Amino acid sequence: MAELTYIDLKQCILEDNDNVADEVRALTRDKKFFLWNIMSSPGSGKTTFILDIIRRLGSRYRFGVIEGDIESTVDALKMQQLGIPSVQLRTGGGCHLDASMVLKALESLPLEDLDVVIVENIGNLVCPAEFDLGADLPSMILSVPEGDDKSLKYPLMFSVCKALIVSKIDALGIFDFDFKALESNTRKLNDDLRIFPLSAKTGEGMEDFCAWLCEKIDTKQ
Repeated sequence: MAELTYIDLKQCILEDNDNVADEVRALTRDKKFFLWNIMSSPGSGKTTFILDIIRRLGSRYRFGVIEGDIESTVDALKMQQLGIPSVQLRTGGGCHLDASMVLKALESLPLEDLDVVIVENIGNLVCPAEFDLGADLPSMILSVPEGDDKSLKYPLMFSVCKALIVSKIDALGIFDFDFKALESNTRKLNDDLRIFPLSAKTGEGMEDFCAWLCEKIDTKQ
């Protein structure tokens, strides 16, 4: 009997992605912009958060946005209407963005005129965590209504991120959310993860996060 040929397609795909992610990193250095990947579940408040960040820091940095969606151009149009350079990535069923998609989108942005490019990844706590996009800041948003146990269910997402934004803290009075449990569980996965409770709606916690973000951006520049 002939020897069985075994090809690990997932490993091949991830290796190819990592090579392209290195190309993205080289591009960010060459063009001198900061690349920020934001991941989360659907409905966590990514777009609202991004718009508030740009409103607060738009006089200090020039922003561009890459919007990832399975369908629709709703979020990209919101950015475009506000004069923010934006590109819509429509996967047509794919549940994540990969480095090649981001590299393609970056080719359509005026990088010479941008300081920060934000990637609003597809709403999903599983697949996006597996694909390195070459970002300077991989981060995630967890909204209070989702609960404090998500790091137990989706450990990889919490392991690969440098910042955890806990959004919609204005709803804490409605939902049973245990910050101590969240921090304890996430520290077991990623002791360096920075946790920022905030509300883009009320503004609570936004100044602290913006100060930390500015430090990260300025350090690269």
